[in-house]
Amino acid sequence: MSPEIRPYDRERDADGLYELKAAFERGLGENTGGDGKAAAYEGKLTDAYRERWLDWVDGCVADDDRCVTVAVEGEGESGTAGDAALVGYAFVLPERLSMVWDAAVLNELFVAPEHRGTGVADDLLDAALAVAADQNLPLDRLVLDVDPANERAKGFYDRRGFEPWGEMVARPLDDA
Repeated sequence: MSPEIRPYDRERDADGLYELKAAFERGLGENTGGDGKAAAYEGKLTDAYRERWLDWVDGCVADDDRCVTVAVEGEGESGTAGDAALVGYAFVLPERLSMVWDAAVLNELFVAPEHRGTGVADDLLDAALAVAADQNLPLDRLVLDVDPANERAKGFYDRRGFEPWGEMVARPLDDA
């Protein structure tokens, strides 16, 4: 049975969503930037960060209740958790925050490693595209940041019709 794709619900999903978020962050650090990047990403995953991030998610969901979509395996017909587990999520910034890029922004899409290659990422991206299509922004695009070292993600987005659209650069703020 395929995981159910549905909007995020804080009461049922907060713990599972944050577990996936932490795995997403650890994957960014471990797989795309060496020891320094891995340590930086791991170091931010504190209890305080967890609460701050979940509060931010709540604020985004208050703006657009569809902006966070989850893939849930094992959820019963009644919608009760039971043995249900979140296996992936897609997070599209609400329209109000997307004006930074003048386009819809796919903030994050993550699927647990054991569910990759099963179509879950495609289902989550389809949900993200539907949210993005409903936003009224100057550019009719969905944009995201993909680390050039993340070949699997690059291949996925290439297959789904994404094209290069600039390149992000960054610098530390500790000496600002």
